[in-house]
Amino acid sequence: MDIDEAVALTQDRLAEEGGTMGDLLAHFRSRISPILIGDPEWERVLECAGRLPITMGALPFGFELPLHARDPRADFGASLASGTPTAAFFRERARTDRTDETAEAVTQLFGQMDTEISPLRDIVGRKLMLEYDIGSAPEGGCSVPGLFLRPGERPILGARGQVADVGLVVDALVSCLGWEMSSAQRESLERVYLAQPGDTRMDSFGVFPSRSRAIRLAVMGFKSQQEICSYLEDTGWPGQIPAVESVIARFRERVNIVRTGANIDVQDEGVGPTLGLTLIVKQRYTKDSRYWLDGLTDWDPFLDALSHEDLVVPEKLAELAGWVSKPTTLFAKSGRYVLLRGIHHIKLVISGNRLRKVNAYVFMVLSGAVSP
Repeated sequence: MDIDEAVALTQDRLAEEGGTMGDLLAHFRSRISPILIGDPEWERVLECAGRLPITMGALPFGFELPLHARDPRADFGASLASGTPTAAFFRERARTDRTDETAEAVTQLFGQMDTEISPLRDIVGRKLMLEYDIGSAPEGGCSVPGLFLRPGERPILGARGQVADVGLVVDALVSCLGWEMSSAQRESLERVYLAQPGDTRMDSFGVFPSRSRAIRLAVMGFKSQQEICSYLEDTGWPGQIPAVESVIARFRERVNIVRTGANIDVQDEGVGPTLGLTLIVKQRYTKDSRYWLDGLTDWDPFLDALSHEDLVVPEKLAELAGWVSKPTTLFAKSGRYVLLRGIHHIKLVISGNRLRKVNAYVFMVLSGAVSP
């Protein structure tokens, strides 16, 4: 059974369970430390997830955990794909409730993927990720989520002249929200892509309707500190390069960094001042069938490196170390499931020319494709 068949089977089984993603998450409360997500904060997560179909549990879902913040809050993220029961849920919601901006955007985007000949699907496949600002939202609410696409089918690589592919993916995202890009923002996007060195890739494209009209780009695969710093200079990033060098250098002293990634925001006036750094200690490949699986100790060296940062809350870091676990068998009325948990990545956020935030992105995913 291939991965798509396993996901389809799991969705069908979850549909038998009934309820929402909020109902599903409620079963996992005992597995999530209140130091990472407190009880009031957890209730806000459940309220948001309660608006989503339970079938989303068949693809990765999880939390953004601010390791720099004392309060135990989190944002919530989930995945979905076109041509699935989950997509049908959003399509029906868009049809019956014209005020549901999320359902409308998802339906518009999937409409572009589901055409007989879809240039968008050729690049990103059928998957979409949603990121809900809950803990980071001013009112702790559940606003229109960020939407992310990943070029997993036809990777967008540096020095390959794929400007048209970049434009196609970004146009799909902004058009599903009813936005239009200015010529200045489009020129900035092209400049940012053309500055990418060879052997780097555009890992994801994102938009945050509840924040701004910036385009969030994740560029992965920088081989050295010099390479990423040169890239930032070439894109016109307005921050101070020595601040980036300082952060990378001190982590490199503590842990072996295989590759580095950059998260940047492209605005009308160019690249924004906030920079996200992802320091990779284990190389991952999107097409690898074991992409979501980590060994139990793979993250230990990086977590140890983080422990030397005064910014990071030690109690949160200790709880995060226990997040990665062996596959766990669960039982429900529709049969057996396997639960996987892991750390997807940890992002270091530089603004005001210093390290300001450290966010851990952790995931869970269920599979009902369990051999008897």
